[in-house]
Amino acid sequence: MITCIIIDDEKPAREFLAKLITQYFGAKLVVLDAVESVEKGVEIINKLHPELIFLDIEMKGEDGFQLFKYFDNIFFDIIFTTAHKDYAIDAIKHAAIDYLLKPINFVDMNEAIKRLERKQTASTNQVRINALLENLNTDSTQFNKIAIPTSTGYELEKISNILYCEGLDNYAKIVTLQGKEIIITKTLKYLEETLPSSVFIRIHKSTLVNLNYVTSYSRVDGYSIILTNGKQLDVSFRKNENLINTIFKNRNL
Repeated sequence: MITCIIIDDEKPAREFLAKLITQYFGAKLVVLDAVESVEKGVEIINKLHPELIFLDIEMKGEDGFQLFKYFDNIFFDIIFTTAHKDYAIDAIKHAAIDYLLKPINFVDMNEAIKRLERKQTASTNQVRINALLENLNTDSTQFNKIAIPTSTGYELEKISNILYCEGLDNYAKIVTLQGKEIIITKTLKYLEETLPSSVFIRIHKSTLVNLNYVTSYSRVDGYSIILTNGKQLDVSFRKNENLINTIFKNRNL
């Protein structure tokens, strides 16, 4: 049984979520308390040590993100709840943290709980929160870091440091500028959907590349590109036209 608390400044929202959990997910979750502010949430967390927090983002007084400044170690999981799909949600996605859009329904809650049951250790919770806070503190909507799910937890990596990504069946490999290779427990499609499409483009069914590091393009013996580290990558016939259009749209080659 996973212990949880609800932090939301709207009483109807707290009551609805508590009822949803009790009625449909009572065999997996137990609601210890439901409170209306970050301040009271901190008090309850320190007192009851729940495993999971359902945390509203926009609240009167301190917003949900302020909760983390009260803890040196994030020993609980977070599922954000919000009525707004905005910049903050994109930051949450990049930090690999779950969220539910209001009005919360059974299907979305069920999927969130399934993901929760595969949750990582407390130390990786801290990694994801760090990624979230760093991205929220940037002045641009172009996020700086991504929390990368690996076989042992999560790794924090600068998005600008990713050279290219390679699909490996149900896994993927990320290659950085320094030559580091990170095997992640996600598909290439997941990376394509998570990384900014203005910078990362699929050039092959198994390759996603950072356009900032493409130095040349060749049509000799098929299509290919060369990266700044000298790595040559094949471009598929189906992806070639899109690559050319994107290059000429963004660069004066």
